[in-house]
Amino acid sequence: MNCAWMGAERDMFETSEDAVLGGRLRLRQPLRGHRVGHDAILLAAATGGRASEQAVDLGAGVGAAGLALAARVEGLNVTLIEIDEGLCALAADNARLNRLDSRVKVLALDAENVDALARAGLSPGSADRVLMNPPFHDASRQNVSPDPHRRLAHAGEPGLLPRWVATAAWLLKPQGVLTLIWRADGLPEVLSALKAEFGSIAVLPVHPRAEAPAIRVLLRAAKAGSGPPAGYPALILNDAQGLPTSVAESVLRGGETLSLAEL
Repeated sequence: MNCAWMGAERDMFETSEDAVLGGRLRLRQPLRGHRVGHDAILLAAATGGRASEQAVDLGAGVGAAGLALAARVEGLNVTLIEIDEGLCALAADNARLNRLDSRVKVLALDAENVDALARAGLSPGSADRVLMNPPFHDASRQNVSPDPHRRLAHAGEPGLLPRWVATAAWLLKPQGVLTLIWRADGLPEVLSALKAEFGSIAVLPVHPRAEAPAIRVLLRAAKAGSGPPAGYPALILNDAQGLPTSVAESVLRGGETLSLAEL
């Protein structure tokens, strides 16, 4: 379903309009429930792209990551996939708000349903890039938010990650690139999910402070790639005084890319 036709659903939320990327992008988003944070901006910064390529953002929410990528890479075509119809309608609004709607398509679909993706015009092997920030809290093992929209964004059923990875493999061309962000303590789970279809895996850990354990990992993998996983220097978000590091500022506010986006 094309979210451009879903005007009623966008009125399900009380919203704010917020500037991200140092004002380079403006996003309408719900005042309550899931709000755009660092994860989406880091995901976009870790994703490469070239003019005329096709990128698909799975679980796009209000479109932060996919729109940030489209804003950075002139001529890149992006499809945002979001199962929540209200968020999908907001994502369509945000594409228009940022004058990216000529290159950004927004669809209300389940990222796990490849038949529905195909009916919407996304054929297997058609994408150059897939990026995704899947719900990474296990709903069966952790306390989850009572807010249904926040719960949908943050908590997934067991086995969700391998199913989303399978969708990415279905969408991507041979040697097409998947970029994703996940909990740092779940890295073995991600590597296991990738091993069937992906190789040339690169990992970049994200730490809140230099002395603190990583809280996120960003991964890049090529469909049918080969070779052992490669590590990248960690991104440190804050210094010892709790202030953003210059590198974090350049990415989160300045719109710079991470080294993971090189491929």
